[in-house]
Amino acid sequence: IMDAPARVLAAEITREKAFLRLHDELPYELIVETEAWEERKDGSVKIDQTIFVARESQRKIAIGAKGQSIKTIGELARKEMEAAFGRRVHLFLHVKLRENWTEERALYARLGLDWDA
Repeated sequence: IMDAPARVLAAEITREKAFLRLHDELPYELIVETEAWEERKDGSVKIDQTIFVARESQRKIAIGAKGQSIKTIGELARKEMEAAFGRRVHLFLHVKLRENWTEERALYARLGLDWDA
């Protein structure tokens, strides 16, 4: 039984894969937001997500040389989402700079997280 909405679960899956991929290079200053969720006629789902980081140097690390880090994160997240949701997932990831995101109460609320800052 899933108690979190699918959008939140999808974001947490991507966030986990990002931390596993970047754990040595990036501090825990990233958050993932599912910005769009589109059900397709063939039963698959198209998911657009943004990975927000706190500094420009972190954005470059998250993308990686020739986009390799973001590609790997996306592949791993997509596979887990397909298993969790039982259908094909088309996952599109973007990395954006969002300084001081940890101080944004509205962002926490949008992501379904409690504000305990």
